[in-house]
Amino acid sequence: MAKREERGKMVLTIIFTVICIAYILPILIVLMNSFKSNAAVNTETFAFPNANSFVGFQNYIKGMTFGNYPFLKAVGYSLFITLASTALILVCTSMAAWYVSRVGSLFSKIVYYLCVFSMVVPFQMVMFTLSRTANRLSLDTPWTIPVIYLGFGAGLAVFMFCGFVKSIPLEIEEAAAIDGCGPVRTFFQVVLPMMKPTMISVGVLEIMWVWNDFLLPYLVLDRTEYMTIPIVIQHLKGSYGQVDMGATMALILLSILPVIIFYLCCQKHIIKGVAAGAVKG
Repeated sequence: MAKREERGKMVLTIIFTVICIAYILPILIVLMNSFKSNAAVNTETFAFPNANSFVGFQNYIKGMTFGNYPFLKAVGYSLFITLASTALILVCTSMAAWYVSRVGSLFSKIVYYLCVFSMVVPFQMVMFTLSRTANRLSLDTPWTIPVIYLGFGAGLAVFMFCGFVKSIPLEIEEAAAIDGCGPVRTFFQVVLPMMKPTMISVGVLEIMWVWNDFLLPYLVLDRTEYMTIPIVIQHLKGSYGQVDMGATMALILLSILPVIIFYLCCQKHIIKGVAAGAVKG
């Protein structure tokens, strides 16, 4: 019996090791190709850099200086859109989840189920209508696109926050009301600090989503003036539409590296927040 359990554990270890390698392998391939010449990337994609193909940091320098749009400017827009969208989603959805969980009206139930339904609807169903609407409402700038991200990110955030709010004893809020706290003060001084694990979890997930998003900024933003990092990478084309794969690999690595580091630093908070949001009242 003990030998059978050990064999089962060994088999599971091997299976999960293979899965981990399969997930990490694309990142390693991008890392290798970011130091190779463009010709070597096309002909020797899976080979390690050698004396003939190794170009050092030339791809990184070329990627950041290629074309008429500065790469650092795109980094600035991506950073602002990510932080502003995440902050807006966290504040608005946490308040909405608290209201939905504590007010058992028909309206609150409709809002909750609409948020859940929005998680199921694919973005491709509304992207063309959204693009036209955003243009007419002047939401096609980095300063206004967080409003659109709020609409698409609210579903998951409200769902997770509702699960956590239901686990908070109602007596705590009643005690705050007895002490003279109104609804706004009760939320910001009592409920919000208790939401910290779920806030961090939702925040990490939203940051990873917005930072890597290509399609929504591509459809909404005025690309003659504003570009995010994914859009700049997509525009790494030379004459006659030729793509410099070496520079593309370098910028892809630069764009995903902050997300990987951020996720590794916050993964314990993600697990804790998801577990807290899974509590049902």
